[in-house]
Parts: sequence; structure tokens; C-alpha cells
Amino acid sequence: MLLPQINDPQDLKSLAVPQLVELAEEIRRFLIEKLSVTGGHLASNLGVVELTLALHYCYESPQDKMIFDVGHQAYVHKILTGRKDRFDTLRMQDGLCGFIKRSESRHDVWEAGHSSTSLSAAMGMAMARDFKGEDNKVIAVIGDGALTGGMAFEALNHIGHERRKLMVILNDNEMSIAPNVGAMHNYLSKIRSDRHYLRAKDEVEGLLRKIPAIGGKLAKTAEKMKDSLKYMMVPGVLFEELGFTYLGPVDGHDLDKLIDAFHQTDNVAGPVLVHVLTTKGKGYKPAEADSYKWHGITPYKIESGQLLKAVGEPMYTDVFGQTLIELGQQDERIVAVTPAMPGGSGLFPFAQAFPGRMIDVGIAEQHAATLCAALAMEGMKPVFAVYSTFMQRAYDQIVHDICRHNANVMFAIDRAGFVGADGETHQGVYDIAFMRHIPNIVLMMPKDENELRHMMKTALDYNDGPIAYRYPRVNGTGVPLDAELKSLPIGSWERLRAGDDFAVLACGPMVQVAEEAAETLRREGLKVSVINARFLKPLDHSMLLELGRSGTQMIVIEEASQAGSLGSAVLEFYAEHEMHEVSVGLMGVPDVFVEHGSIKQQRQQTGLTAEALCTRIKSMLAVRSYRFGKTTSSS
Repeated sequence: MLLPQINDPQDLKSLAVPQLVELAEEIRRFLIEKLSVTGGHLASNLGVVELTLALHYCYESPQDKMIFDVGHQAYVHKILTGRKDRFDTLRMQDGLCGFIKRSESRHDVWEAGHSSTSLSAAMGMAMARDFKGEDNKVIAVIGDGALTGGMAFEALNHIGHERRKLMVILNDNEMSIAPNVGAMHNYLSKIRSDRHYLRAKDEVEGLLRKIPAIGGKLAKTAEKMKDSLKYMMVPGVLFEELGFTYLGPVDGHDLDKLIDAFHQTDNVAGPVLVHVLTTKGKGYKPAEADSYKWHGITPYKIESGQLLKAVGEPMYTDVFGQTLIELGQQDERIVAVTPAMPGGSGLFPFAQAFPGRMIDVGIAEQHAATLCAALAMEGMKPVFAVYSTFMQRAYDQIVHDICRHNANVMFAIDRAGFVGADGETHQGVYDIAFMRHIPNIVLMMPKDENELRHMMKTALDYNDGPIAYRYPRVNGTGVPLDAELKSLPIGSWERLRAGDDFAVLACGPMVQVAEEAAETLRREGLKVSVINARFLKPLDHSMLLELGRSGTQMIVIEEASQAGSLGSAVLEFYAEHEMHEVSVGLMGVPDVFVEHGSIKQQRQQTGLTAEALCTRIKSMLAVRSYRFGKTTSSS
């Protein structure tokens, strides 16, 4: 066994290539065994075993900077840099992060949970190296899916212009999370299959057969042959035109060829692009057969590949997908738009029902947002299905192209709130704060999956501008689903429980937390009102005025950033109406990045639990009682 001996990249240097091949198989077995217990990103990591080994074999980390795009394909890197003993804690609270984490290791030089950033980071590090007069290598590993991101093209353009020495490894496995789309994908497919070589060969043979036929036909064939030979000799002509020296395609599972290609790059003065072909899920048949399913997985049985999912209610995502089909049957103007997340956003059923009305733009959130704006302005009903954390990438387009135009775009914001094991790069806790201040937009969040259905109908019936419904990454509550969908009055809240002692304004999953706390306090003699503050913008002005004028103390609780979200909106409302005596407490996500763990742990860590809410209510009541010399019904 070689793997137990590898605790640092330097330990690889004494191995011969055949030993590296043996080590690669040990690493695959290690990953398959460990992730069967913890879950995680399996397919992508199985595909880069040899590539990562070759990089650490040829280069000197951390002096040489290895930058992994997204970071969820860096498990092998973690194993080789002294963290294999922590894999039992992968993606758990206080355990090993599922992405690159600078605080974990000196070998982690760049961390990212969103795609298409590696080339810009590499360029920055290469420029810093040159400014400081150093001579280390800079290497960016980017997938063909991430290369569809506009930021990656911006970086390619700048790198080619500056012509500084760095290496880009294009890890081409024909898949990101979902099947890749677009012109770049088609271009890379041509390089993979090497059809130009076959076409050139055929044309040369045809030319030889036609030598007696001098004239136009021969000239035309010769011109075709010239073009074909150009592409045969320089298959990466696009990258060459951008200023890169192109090497490849290289078999990403052949260590000899990888090492040889990396050594060749040392002789190139400017930027080099090494095109590496890999197989996602390599070495584990279930993952090879369905790399989408095995991109990010829960624990599973190694022998059969059966996932060990807990039985529960359908997820909000599933309810969204099925309801969108119902709405799509009612209105032919509905089109679904996703930035490379058709499966994660629950759109596969919609795509099967309406293949012509499903638009996957690839990893291109900015393009998706502006595309939706134009679709809406031309009379369509676009549904932009996007994770909260990825919607951040399209902020300017939401402001400039959607809201400024008052375009009737429907936002389906998935993963709103805590996301659990994916951690700080994926937490969906900022979208309320960065969207509610934009003119024209309506924001909603349902208390349960049945209300989500009605919000989707509300959005469809709304014609006055952009409207968004956000929902969490959890199973539904199990409430019955109404057969008939109805629109909700815009800006209307819902009083779920009446009480004179205190009021809790809650949205989304925090409504259940508020109900639990109110029931606990009821048994102690306190009557707490619970309000489903389902419209985050506009607010329910009449209910807020009623609460303020009655002198009811209240708390706003939300699984969103405390700064700038619903609680801030409520405080702004009372300030605007000069109701300065209204007592409002805030409970939200504090001003920190919340790291990976379970959603339950993240709520406990940030104090968003029924127990914490009860404590806070009692504290506020006690302060008021002391200040005004009163007793409350809990005394």
C-alpha cells in the first residue's frame, strides 16, 4: 500500500510512474469508500485522480500555485496534502470542507465555490509574481463547463494580451453538473473526436484520385485541404488565436502522457493551454454511467450504488418542478431558464413535458438574466430558476435589465437560506438584502410547500413587473396540496396565531420555528401572535400599522442576513412613519460567513431556533416590564 506513506506532495517525488499508477487506484478506492459514508462530490474527483497526481509530481506546491476552479474537484489534492485522515469528517461541522479552504492548508492558495474564477485568479497571481521578481509556476485547472462562464472568457482575453507565463489546464470531461451546452462545448467536441484529421485524410485521398481532372474541382479540393490541414496541425486554433500555445488533447488518465505534456510547457515563454480529456466518475461504474447523479451524492452502498436517502416529504424543489408543469399547461407563454442547473432546480420533468420551452444557457447567470428580460418584453413569461447563491452573479443584470425595464420576469430562487454541507460559498442568505431595495420588484417566501404553489400562481398572474418567490433546500412540511391554485393579494401577510402579549413576524421555515415557540410560551401563560410575513416586498402596511399602534412588542425572525433583510425593512417602515416607540427585535443571520455543517447545526449556531426565540421574547418582555413597572401574564 502506497497511500498510507503519502502525507505531503514531496512524498510523490521518489515514486516511479508505475507506482503512481498503483497509487491512483488506491486513491479511487479511498474516495469510493469514504464518500459512501459521508456523501460529497464523487464523480468529479474520480475523474481527476491522475491529473492531480501528475500536477503534484511535476510541480512544487505551494511555491507553485495550483488553482482549482470551483474547488469541489480538489479531494485528491486534499489527500495528497496531508488531509486524508480527516475525510471521515468531510462536509461536517468543524470537519473537512468540501471545497478548497485556505485556512485548512498552505497548499490551498485560492478558494471558490462558484465557477469560472480560476483564470482571473491565475492571472492575478502571475502578475504579482512578475511584479515581485519571482519565478514560480502558476497553474489553473478549469473544466469545460466552467469555461462557458463569461468571466472565464474575459480572463482568457486578458491573459492572451499580456502573454505572461502561466498554464491553463482545460479539464474536458464533457460535463459540468449538467450536460454542457453552447458553442464552446461543440468546439471542444470537434477537437475530442479529431474529425478534422479524418476529413483531411479523406480529402487528400480524393485529391490523388482526381489528379487527371485539372481545373476548378482540383482547386476547390486543394482549398479545402489547406483548411483541413490547418485544423489538423492546430486543433486548438481558437486558443492559439487568443494568444495561447495549445497542447493536446491529452489522455487525462495516462500519467506518462500527462507528465510529458507538463514538461513540454516549461519550454514555452507565454501562456499555455493543456487540453486534458478525462472521464467523470472514472473507476466506479455507477458514477461513470450517470455522472450527473453522482456529481454530489448522499451516502450510498458501494456494491450496488444505491443511495441511502432518508425517507421524507418531497423537497420544495420537487414541488416547484411539478407545479411549473401545471402552470405550463395553462399558459403556453411560460418558458423555464436555467444556468446549467436543470436537475438541481427540479426542471427535468418540465423539460420532458415541454422540451421546446426549456432553456439551459450553461454557466452564464448574467446572460440568463438579460435573456429573461428580453423574453418578457416580447410577451413571454420567463421563469428564471436559479440558486440564491448563483443569482448573486447576475446582480447588475437584475438591476439594469430586469428591474429598470420593469420586465415581467419570474424568479424561482432555490436554496434560499442555509444549505448545509455546501457551506459558506453556497449559503442563500443574502438575496433579500440585495434585491428588496431595487425598484419595481416583488419578493415572496412561502411558509410551506402548498403556499409555494399559490405563490407560483400569483407570479404567473402578476403582469406589473419582476416578481420572485424564494424557497429553502429542505423537505416540505407535509401539508396537503390544494388542487386549485389561487393568487395571493400582493403585499398581504397572514396571522396564523392570535396573541396580545407579543408578536413574531416570520418568513419561510422560521414560521414553523415561531409556531413552536408560541406553543411553548402558551403553555407558560403567554399569548404570542404569529404572523406569516410572506411578502418581503411590499410589506403589509396595514398589519404593521395595527401592531405599532397597539403597542405590541415584536420580533422579526428570518433565515437571512440580519443586515438589510426583512427585519431592516420593518424598522425602516416604523422610522418612516415616525413610530419611534415601537419595540422591534431582530433575529437573523449575523454578520459572519456561516461554514459547512447540517442545516440544523447552522440554525443552532446562529440562534435561529424555537428555544432561542422563547428566550429572546422573555428577555424583551422582562425589560419592558422593568422599564414601565408592569407585570406580564408570565409573571
